[in-house]
Amino acid sequence: MAAPSLAGKLVVAISSRALFDLTDSHRVYTELGVETYHRYQIEHEDELLAPGPAFALVTKLLRLNRLSKQYVEVILLSRNSADTGLRVFNAIKHYGLDITRAAFTKGEPTSRYVPAFGAHLFLSADTDDVRRALEDGYAAATIFPSVFRNETDELRIAFDGDAVLFSDEAERIYQSAGLAAFAQSEREAAATPLSGGPFKEFLAALHRIQADFPEDRSPIRTALVTARSAPAHERVIRTLRAWNIRIDEALFLGGLDKGEFLRAFGADIFFDDQQRHVESAAQHVPACHVPHGIANE
Repeated sequence: MAAPSLAGKLVVAISSRALFDLTDSHRVYTELGVETYHRYQIEHEDELLAPGPAFALVTKLLRLNRLSKQYVEVILLSRNSADTGLRVFNAIKHYGLDITRAAFTKGEPTSRYVPAFGAHLFLSADTDDVRRALEDGYAAATIFPSVFRNETDELRIAFDGDAVLFSDEAERIYQSAGLAAFAQSEREAAATPLSGGPFKEFLAALHRIQADFPEDRSPIRTALVTARSAPAHERVIRTLRAWNIRIDEALFLGGLDKGEFLRAFGADIFFDDQQRHVESAAQHVPACHVPHGIANE
C-alpha cells in the first residue's frame, strides 16, 4: 500500500483564528495569560465557535473535492496545545469540514510547518507567522474580515500584481523614482517577463485545477486587479503568457480604488501587499494583506 502523500493537491494551511472566531479566547490569552486561557478553552469546550474570516473560503475550497477527484487539502496550524485545540476540532466536526491533518504548537510559531506540509498558501491572523512563511518563499497573508459573501458555488480569487503575483522590482522603481520613471522602465522592459512573486506558485496550482475543466465550466475564476494602466499593462500580459498561466480577468485600474471592482468581480478573497488597499477592499470583499516587498520594509 502506497504511503499517504499530498503530491498533486492544492495544499492550504490555515490558522485556527482565521478559520473560526476566537476573538474572546484571544482576549483572554493576551490579557490574562496562558494558564487562564488553557482553563477558559477547556471550560468552553462544548460551546460552538462561530465561523471566522476565512471560513467561507475554506468551505468553497473543500467543495472542490466533491468534483472529479480530491483537489484540495486544508491543514489546520494552531498555536493551541492539543488539549486546548480540542474545541477547534469540535467546531470542525460540527460544520462538517473535511480537515483531518493539524499541527498544534502550544504557543510556538506555526510557520515552520508550512514548508513541511508543502503548503501553497498559508492564511493566519498572526502577522509574524505570515512574515516568516513569506521569508521562506511561501505564499502567506493576514486575513481581514468582510461582511460580503459571494453566494455562488464558483470560487473567485483576486490578486494584486507587483509584490504579490510578481516580484516588487517594478514597484521599487515607482517608489524611488516616481510614476514617469516606472512607466518608462516598464515600456522598455515590456518583452522581459517579471520575476515571480510569492503567490506565483499558488496561482499555478489553481491553474492546474482549472486545466481539468472546460473554460466555461471551471469551478475557479481568477482575476488580476492592479493599479497599473497602459502602457505598463503589456509586461504583465507577456509575463503571464511566458509562465503559461491563465488568468480569467485582468483589471488595469490606473490607481482607482479597487473595492468596487472586487465586489463586481465577486471575489471570495483578494490578496494585496499594501495595507491601505486591503483595508479599503475589506469594506467590499474578504481581503488579505501580504506583508512582502518594498511597501512593507
